[in-house]
Amino acid sequence: MPNRSLVAAGITDPGLQKSYELCRALNAEHGKTYYLATLLLPKPKRPFVHALYGLARFADDIVDSTAHTSVVQRQLALDDFAARFFTDLEAGSSADPVAAATIDTAIRWQIPREHFEAFFTSMRMDLDVDHYDTYDDLYTYVYGSAAVIGLQMVPILEPTSPQAGEYASMLGVAFQLANFIRDVGEDLDRGRIYLPLDELAEFGVTPADLHSRVVTDQLRDALAFQVQRVHELERASRPGIEMLRPDCRPCIDAARILYCQIADEVVKNDYDVFTLRARVPLRRRLRVAGSAWQQARRARHRGSANS
Repeated sequence: MPNRSLVAAGITDPGLQKSYELCRALNAEHGKTYYLATLLLPKPKRPFVHALYGLARFADDIVDSTAHTSVVQRQLALDDFAARFFTDLEAGSSADPVAAATIDTAIRWQIPREHFEAFFTSMRMDLDVDHYDTYDDLYTYVYGSAAVIGLQMVPILEPTSPQAGEYASMLGVAFQLANFIRDVGEDLDRGRIYLPLDELAEFGVTPADLHSRVVTDQLRDALAFQVQRVHELERASRPGIEMLRPDCRPCIDAARILYCQIADEVVKNDYDVFTLRARVPLRRRLRVAGSAWQQARRARHRGSANS
């Protein structure tokens, strides 16, 4: 029996149902905080958000794959997947188990092709760029890896203003930067530094210092600067949530709170990004989700009463 959300979303083709379910499973396994937030969406919205996550996760797995032993092999695999995706997007359907749901979502919600092009551009950057000298350089990457994810989602969330896209971009970037702060050690293992080198240098931190994996006062100050940026972007993005369909707002608000609290957990860990992985405690996640669930129920009830 297909997932109830698929039925509610009007996804009846068995092949598409399998693709959407695969994307949902990828989201549930690899993006637990994000997945928890998606459960706050109305059922007819959830599969489309899972589809977007599925594509992003699948492409990211190619980039970081251990099955392909060289950068060239990963590049070829990513380029092949991207080429097939855009060919299928033009055709309007796909036999690929992940791309089928994403393409169906893109067509149903008229998500512009250029958002997917920007995403694949950033994925390619992960294969040949190992650091970013300035924040402007980094933003080229995070636009495609994070801002466009927000832009892809906006049509699904039925905004009341075209400005919602700008705010969604800000929030997507805040999420990505919070992850960069948390994952400094893991990214070093992959040969990458996502913190702008000129900003690190302002606090007396060099790439060699990062590779030494010692938490110094200079590194604490440098990371505190990055945490501040996350919160500035998060605060600036808040007006956009009010521009979304009312019963979708609690989901995005919960995601806003939980993702940006990742940066706060880094602070609570005394900025140890090498031996500790910052996690929002389960109790707090459940508390935020529970409050948002009540808000979502009230919004749906009001919507039903007004229809």
